[in-house]
Parts: sequence; C-alpha cells; structure tokens
Amino acid sequence: MSSTTPRSAPARSVARPPWSAAAWRDTRFLAAGIPLSLPAWLIVLAPKVTLVLLGAVLLAVRPLTAAQRGRLRALRGVEIPPLLRSTGTPAGLFTALRTGVSWRQVGYHLVVGPLVAGGAVVVVYGWGAALAASTVFGWCWLLPASSPVQYQWAKLNVPLTVGGLLLLVVLPAAAGLLARLDEALAVRMLGPGRTAELEHRIEEVVESRAGLVDAVDAERRRIERDLHDGTQQRLTSLAMNLGLARRTLKDVPPEAMQVIVEAHEEAQAAIDELRDLVRGLHPAVLEDRGLDAALSGIAARAPLPVRLDVDVAERIAPTVEAVAYFTVSEALTNVAKHARASRADISVRTAGGRLRLVVSDDGVGGADAARGTGLTGLRQRTASVDGSLSVISPVGGPTTITVELPCVL
Repeated sequence: MSSTTPRSAPARSVARPPWSAAAWRDTRFLAAGIPLSLPAWLIVLAPKVTLVLLGAVLLAVRPLTAAQRGRLRALRGVEIPPLLRSTGTPAGLFTALRTGVSWRQVGYHLVVGPLVAGGAVVVVYGWGAALAASTVFGWCWLLPASSPVQYQWAKLNVPLTVGGLLLLVVLPAAAGLLARLDEALAVRMLGPGRTAELEHRIEEVVESRAGLVDAVDAERRRIERDLHDGTQQRLTSLAMNLGLARRTLKDVPPEAMQVIVEAHEEAQAAIDELRDLVRGLHPAVLEDRGLDAALSGIAARAPLPVRLDVDVAERIAPTVEAVAYFTVSEALTNVAKHARASRADISVRTAGGRLRLVVSDDGVGGADAARGTGLTGLRQRTASVDGSLSVISPVGGPTTITVELPCVL
C-alpha cells in the first residue's frame, strides 16, 4: 500500500472579498462534491427503495472514495492514500467493510458528505441570490418611472441591495469555513487512522529489513566468491611456486634460500587466514550442499567433541540458513572459550514453518549476555530475521541455547 501522508492545504484567510480567487476556489471545491452525495440524498428522498439504495452505496464505497480523493487532490492539493482493499466482488467488499477504516468511509458518504453537500447547495444558491439582490437598485434605477416593475420594487430595492451586498461579504468566509471543514473531515474519515498508519509503517519496516538482510547476504556471497575464485587462487599459485623453488633450487646462497622459505611459509599462513575469512563470510559448502553438511564441518573443526543431530524436512531460505550456520558457529566458539565444557550437543529440527536450533554443553554455566559472553551478538543475529533466542545457564551448568527462526522470510 502506497502511503502518502495527507498534506493539508495552506492556511486560508477567512476575511476575503467576494471577487477573490480563493473564494471562488472554495465554492468550486464545494460544488464538485454535490454530485458525489446524490446517492445518499436519494436514500432520504426515496424511502420506498431505501434498502436497495443503501446496498448500492455500500457496494459503491470504493469508487465514491476514489472520486472524493480525486476531488481533494485536484481542487485542494490534498493527497489521501487509498484505504479500501478488496477484490471488487460483493463478498470482498463486505469483508473489507468489517474494518473500522471502511466504516469511517461509509459514514462519510452517508452522513458527512451529504450534510456538507447540503451546505454547498446553500452556498452556491447564496452566490446567485447575492449577485441578483445586490443589483436590484441598479436595475430599478435604469427602469422608467412609469414601469410597473419599478413601482412594485420601489420599497424593496434598497433593502434587497443592501442585503445582497452583505451576503456577498459573508459568503466568502462561509465558503472558506465549509470547505476547510469538508477537507478536514475527508482527511480524517477517508484517510488512514493512527492505527492504520502504524500498521503500514510496521509492514514497511519489516519489508525493508528483509530486503536489507537479503542484500547483505548477497553481498557477503559475492565477496566470498571473489576472494575464493580470485585472491585465494593467486595465493595458492604463489605458494606452489615458492614451494617448487624451495625444493628444486639447490645452488642458491643460504640467505636467499631463507628468504624463499619464509616467503613460502608466509604464503601458506596467508592462505589459511584467507580460508578462515572466506568461511566466516559465507561457507561454500552451505550453498553447495546445504545446512546439514555445513554444520557437520563446524562440528568436525570444533576443539571439543560435538554430537550433531539434524532433521531438516522443510525448505529453508538461504538467508535463514546463513543465520543458522553462523549462530551455531558462534555458539560453539563461545562454548570453547568460556564454558570449560567437555562436550556439546547440537539439535536442528524443522516443524510448522520454523527452524529450531538447540545448542547445549556440560560446562560451568553462568552465561549472561550482560557480561559480554557473545550472547548479545547471537540475539541480534537471530532477531535480524524475526527469530528468537533463549538461554538457560544456571551457575554450575549445564547451558542450553535455543534458537527459533522462520524457514521462509
């Protein structure tokens, strides 16, 4: 849903001369709303078919709302976001009418709109009456003295003219007040309420966060591919050449051979560091063979015995797989650093569209995110995909970390 905050028109002065452009703009705006309220007036004027007309108005809420929005946008510069979402069928419309926003729209079209339109009719006819009455004295003055019209209007020409002039002075202010009232009520009743705005904002935040997480994951994959296919291959080739030179060159001075040996060892160390870095960005095995194989690699590299039990029956989004992989990796790193455990257990299950990870150890316990044991990072990582993390770690152990993630974002 495209959200545009209703933009109020600039403040308008109440005191205006009748020939001002603002007065005629207000009148034109009010007059444009009269035809849109005719269906509601027909309900009042034709009581025998009230139910039929009422049903027709309820089914026409969507086009009537669109027409009112177009009137405010074109004549007042006020943009009201569309609100009534439905399939266009009677069932879909009645389903939409159960919401509070739609009932506000119905209230506008059945009550507020017709009342404002009634006031608009008074304003429009008032302009005609004021223009006619304010010129009575002039027309009577132009007529000959023997004219029966002048004789009949002789006593009324001055009061009518004065009344018409007063009406011309009052009507611009009345039109302005009524137009602003119509605009304010339309924005409030046809536009989104505070709850709708907050719900839409939450939807936008969730969508933007999901897009950001996917973009970050895609960028991490790109960097991993570039390092693996480019930099790592070059370093491997360099290490092979240095190793070949180390084995085959026999007649070089000892100082030169020492340089070759050190360069070879540094190249191998750089390859190991780069391999760890690439694995930390996004392990290739995760994309090639899935979560089960990637977690098996983590368990095999752990500095303590790890029992891994994986049963993944549902399809998991790649981003969620990456979050699960790094969550288990960080959890095992924390166990190795802080828990003083002799073993760890990892259980991975999917059920009901959720991925459940349980990492437990027989260590000393006492894990507390407030003490900076790495749990804060785990919680932030799981929260990035609408996941949850809970920790049970009494002093003396054991520690159990439970993570639940959605299988699909």
